[in-house]
Amino acid sequence: MTRLSQSLITEMRRGYLTLAVLSQLSSPQYGYSLVQRLESSGIAIDQSTLYPLLRRLEKQTLVTSTWNTTESRPRKYYVLSTYGEKVFKELKEEWKKTTSELNNLLQGEEDYESH
Repeated sequence: MTRLSQSLITEMRRGYLTLAVLSQLSSPQYGYSLVQRLESSGIAIDQSTLYPLLRRLEKQTLVTSTWNTTESRPRKYYVLSTYGEKVFKELKEEWKKTTSELNNLLQGEEDYESH
């Protein structure tokens, strides 16, 4: 894979990782559980990527966090805020629309190349 391709893939990934993370926060999740949920769906994410993303989403008031100190190891749990739920729904609809349009374009390209 060329350096340019890798750079473009990284750029594309930044956008969909936000949507992927938001999709998993309808119920409270801590960082490691979130990594596991995403990885079980085929989306690999490093903790060094996840935690800055969660902090940004919290700063944007899309998620809220609380500490659970009842277990032997304190954990910070993240969940969608009411505003985050609204934004997530909007992003999800836009994703569906855009992927449908892109799939049509890419299928058209494949049809064109086969002739």
